[in-house]
Amino acid sequence: MNRLIGVDAARGAALLGVIAVHSLYEANRDGTPTWSFSLFGGRSAALFAVLAGLGVAFLTGGRRIPLSEGKGTVAGLAARALAIGGIGLALGYTDAGLGAVILPHLAVMLLLAIPLVFLPGWVIAATGALTAIGMPVLVHLLQPHLPKPKLRNPTLRYIVDDPLRLLYELCFTGEYPALPWMAYLCAGLAIGRLDLTRRLVTTTLAGAGVVLAVAASVTSSFLTERYAMARIWAAQPRSDLTGRETAELLALGGDGTTPTNTWWWLAIDAPHTGTPFDLLGTTGVAMAVLGLMLLAAQATRWAGVIQTPLAAAGSMTLTLYVVHIMFINSEYDVFEATTGCLVQIVAALVIGLAWRATVGRGPLETLTGALASRARRWATSERAVIAGTPATGDR
Repeated sequence: MNRLIGVDAARGAALLGVIAVHSLYEANRDGTPTWSFSLFGGRSAALFAVLAGLGVAFLTGGRRIPLSEGKGTVAGLAARALAIGGIGLALGYTDAGLGAVILPHLAVMLLLAIPLVFLPGWVIAATGALTAIGMPVLVHLLQPHLPKPKLRNPTLRYIVDDPLRLLYELCFTGEYPALPWMAYLCAGLAIGRLDLTRRLVTTTLAGAGVVLAVAASVTSSFLTERYAMARIWAAQPRSDLTGRETAELLALGGDGTTPTNTWWWLAIDAPHTGTPFDLLGTTGVAMAVLGLMLLAAQATRWAGVIQTPLAAAGSMTLTLYVVHIMFINSEYDVFEATTGCLVQIVAALVIGLAWRATVGRGPLETLTGALASRARRWATSERAVIAGTPATGDR
């Protein structure tokens, strides 16, 4: 139970962070990041993605799946991913300027994570590290040869009208490019293979996260101040960005990628830039938050009581995230930024508590779970019929 409370509390923290990023201002009048964006910008979405990988690990029993169980596992995970992707594309009518929808990108990440469940944990961790370092380099090389991203929330119509462009944006050039962001899914999946009920494991997880986050930030700061900043500005005339846009990107981060006019862009550590330091640093923050939430749940009964509202919201993040995106794009969001953010946070915590106490799982969580279960039963049933034996579901 402590493990579930800690993980759900981390999910709740990710949800509230996303609400804050979408609802509050990013910059002060002088162009510097606001305190809320400095705290949550890029980190909340990364935590969301790491916990998605952790969810895959939990769905597969926290173990390496043998090939003999592959058919049902693949079908269940694929159905869940496609359902999440469908929900995300249905939100394509919303304004990406208010909140870029992560769900279609997350669906691609979940599909790409399926082969990983058959691998040992150390291989998954190594794959995540190599992805964080190598994939930004690949994107930097490919980006000039790909169509410029529209940076709009994709709709179901994109699948018919321009499927290749949709694939490029979801995988390489969108706000949450799936291939670089697989570093987060790998981290979550590897963490999910650990015994998160042991205090030594959770302490090590939190400590390693802090070390990774600090190391990435310090190294990036050194490289940026010593080398990268001068070279980025020297190459600025060859960029598609104006001087003001370049300064804004350096201060507030980007939309998933960086310009390709100089390799020194990969040395920066700013939200949603997809650089190695961005990916590694935010992975470290996610590890630290998860470890601290698990430690708090293990430490004392009172910590669990305090975490309960956060965990309740975290147990239905998909539903509450969709409601949040719909709300900020509706005529009902008539509030000033701070008031609107507080209203949504209180509503998420109250709805989470009430729903968990009366119904249980969130409606969209129930839907995706049911579709995944049905796909898994169908796949194992087909296998049993082919093998000439009665299917479990037919007994």
